[in-house]
Amino acid sequence: MYKNLDPLLHAPLRLAIVSHLMTNPQVSFKALKKHTEATSGNLSVQLKKLEEAAYLSIQKSFLDNYPHTQVSLTKKGIVAFETYVKNLKKYL
Repeated sequence: MYKNLDPLLHAPLRLAIVSHLMTNPQVSFKALKKHTEATSGNLSVQLKKLEEAAYLSIQKSFLDNYPHTQVSLTKKGIVAFETYVKNLKKYL
């Protein structure tokens, strides 16, 4: 009856990242750090896991001679989040 919840999205910080990206198509690393209140190191690790799963895309560039990282969801990430929410509702 119940489907397993995606373990990649079930982690609180990764769920917060993807949830935020669902309503904000492209977000900077700095904005995600502020929104999630995560440390830079922890946020980087979680973003890398989501990127390896092809749930999000990370674009690195420079803005005023400073590194600038932008994060956005992929179609696979959007489907994974929608499926996660649908399966979570079955538990409620």
